[in-house]
Amino acid sequence: MAADRASTHGPRERMVFSAAQLIRRDGVAATGMREVAAHAGAPRGSLQHYFPGGKEQLVNEAVGWAGRYAGKRVARFLAALPQPTPGALFAEMVRQWTHEYETTGFVAGGCPVAAATVDCAASAPSTREAAAAAFAVWTGPVATALTDLGVPAERAEPLATLMISAVEGAIVIARAERDVRALTTVARELGPLLDAAATNAPDGDSPSP
Repeated sequence: MAADRASTHGPRERMVFSAAQLIRRDGVAATGMREVAAHAGAPRGSLQHYFPGGKEQLVNEAVGWAGRYAGKRVARFLAALPQPTPGALFAEMVRQWTHEYETTGFVAGGCPVAAATVDCAASAPSTREAAAAAFAVWTGPVATALTDLGVPAERAEPLATLMISAVEGAIVIARAERDVRALTTVARELGPLLDAAATNAPDGDSPSP
């Protein structure tokens, strides 16, 4: 993916993308500006030009990119489902991680937004704010999708938060255990709960609250 972006995007966009990839793999503290430039195939001298705020600015922009990317994927997940339901959407959100870990291992890491939150929330208020905004950018499309799938509007955002929280927590456990058990568990256990929240249940009855 990095090679494709290198050929179609400018150095600034490549560095933001590379920062997100390195943060998800190594964390913020271990991700240096030089490593980002090398990963992006960009001149080191361009870092100050594009990111006058230094590493903090670059990290914040990478976090913002990750949130937007996750939000945009929601529509693609829905489009891939032959029979879209809230539970099926969640299963697809989880499947991206189980597929990655089963095919490439756990080297690539986890979510860059979560990594930045853990590393910088206390020391860099701007990064905490960027992470909070990124989660909101991700939560919004999930909540909209749930509403479109028949979940009442007042429950859509809380359930979207539950879905994202479950995915993020399962990613952490999966990386610790080097096993996708936690991911498959949350997909299996939360799927029925999410489907029950949709008012357009197959039998035409309103589900229990």
